[in-house]
Amino acid sequence: MNNPLALIIEDEDDLATIFSIALKTAKFEPEIINDGQVAMQRLTEVVPSVVVLDLHIPNVPGKKILDYMAETPKFSETHVIIATADARLGDTLRDNATLVLLKPVSPGQLRLLAKRLHPNENVD
Repeated sequence: MNNPLALIIEDEDDLATIFSIALKTAKFEPEIINDGQVAMQRLTEVVPSVVVLDLHIPNVPGKKILDYMAETPKFSETHVIIATADARLGDTLRDNATLVLLKPVSPGQLRLLAKRLHPNENVD
């Protein structure tokens, strides 16, 4: 069985790598995208199980990506985890996301949350 796809839309390379390792440990297949325009294109091709979304990314802001996903029925089952250092902005977008995490996010915290969101509940 293939692991479900997790898109990591994050332009900080070190943080994206940490998120990728945490999601891989939680039995997801992570894919890192560091540009909003590339993310929008990729979302026309796939329906990820989880998206970890930074709000401040180049070319297309994370809020626009979040709005697109909220308005597109094929993403109705996709869990969106907003990872941001902007507490005020994160709070205003809470209704369109599964979770809002304030940076810095620990790898263990993300791994545990991702396991809870995994479509196969028996993941260890």
